[in-house]
Order: sequence, then structure tokens, then C-alpha cells
Amino acid sequence: MTTASPHRLDGRGAIVVGVGAGIGRTIAIEFARAGATVACLDLDGNAASKVAAEAGQGAFGLACNVSDRASVEAAMSAALARLPDLRALVYGAATREPTATVVDLAPDDWDRAVAVNLTGAFLVARQGVPAMAKSGGGSLILIASQLARVGSPARPAYCATKGALLQLARVMAADHAKDGIRVNTLSPGGVATERLEHRFGSVAQAERELGPKHLLNRLGRAEEIAAAALYLASDAAAFMTGSDLLIDGGYTAV
Repeated sequence: MTTASPHRLDGRGAIVVGVGAGIGRTIAIEFARAGATVACLDLDGNAASKVAAEAGQGAFGLACNVSDRASVEAAMSAALARLPDLRALVYGAATREPTATVVDLAPDDWDRAVAVNLTGAFLVARQGVPAMAKSGGGSLILIASQLARVGSPARPAYCATKGALLQLARVMAADHAKDGIRVNTLSPGGVATERLEHRFGSVAQAERELGPKHLLNRLGRAEEIAAAALYLASDAAAFMTGSDLLIDGGYTAV
């Protein structure tokens, strides 16, 4: 007699927000491989549909502007209409902000970082939590960062919003444990994705500059973060809520 792996998501509905590239894309594909039906949401609806086609397993893509309440409500309603059993929800949307101190950072850039990195998580959770409670519970995961714990020069908006996600998750964990909902954050270190390519000019340059800041002397891989997200979404993490899973290659250890 064989027993099902606790890391599987067979027959479960999942929503992943921010799938256009990098970590979000890889999480969506990983969840589908684990048996989930995945709603792939992204600002770029074409990119979302492309990732859904790559994921298979009945995955589908939807356009969603997380900084716009009406867009979030429409996209989440459309996703939930096709996912009657929502058991996992991942919020990974984040904007790119310029490198600048608070003196030099434009207020519009600050406002956009807050809207996308933080308020969008609130708007998505506001729609997803009741649906997950109706399904009997599940796992809500907010993608934070190692920079939620330590400061990085000239990154005030990013560090502040990612730090706020840790607190938002803790409060939601306390509020919705009674609904069978576990809420955690997942904090990657530097990961070799398009975001770092944009910031450093190339992944190779990011590896040279940022890799040595990690004890493992390298950048992380999106697949490593997706594996951690699958753990949090699965029954293997059934006793974990209100926590931050730090996958940072030792960045914050010293």
C-alpha cells in the first residue's frame, strides 16, 4: 500500500499572482507539476497565458493589475469561478523601483512600490481568504525578501514594503487560523532572475557583485524558491503558520 506524498497538491486549486517571469513563473509551474490546477495572474495577460500553457494541468492565465482594486476584484472573481476548491494562494507581484535614498526617491515611485508590493497583497488576500475558508482552509504565501530583515542602501521602498509583508502575514495568520488558513511569508535571497538582470545589467554581473554576499557564494535559483513555496502550500507544512521561511543562502546569517 502506498500513501500520497505530503508535498503533493492533487485536486487542489491554486492562484499565483505575478507569474510573468522569474520566481512567480517557476512557482506556478511547480504547483501544476504537483497536481494543482493553477490560476496564473500577471499584469501582462499574454505572459500569464503563456506560463499557464507551459504549466499544463488545466492551468489558465488572467490579466491582473494589482495596483487597481477593480482589476484585482475582476481577476480574482474570474479565477475563483474556475477554482471551486481554492487551497493555495501565492502573492509574488513586485515592482521595480529606482535605487535612491528617501531624499532622492520620487514620491510617485514610493507610491507605486507600496501599491504593488504591499497594497496589492492586501487586495488579493481580501478576495482570496473568504474563498479559501469556504474550501475548508489552505495556505496563503506572501513572497517577501531577505531585505525584509536587513537594510540595503538606497532601497527604502523595497525594504519597507517587504518588511511590512512579514507583519501582514503574521496578523492574517492570527485572524484566520480558525478558518483553517495558514499564512506565511517566503523570503528569498538574491535569485538569478530577470529582476536582478534589470538591476545589475546582467545575471553574470549580479552573480559577481551579489553572490559573495551569500555564505554559499552564489545566487539562488528560482527552482529552489519554488520548492520552498510548494512545501508551504502542501500538507508537509501543516503545522507552520505566522512564520517567515528564509531561503537566502546565508545572506542574513552574519
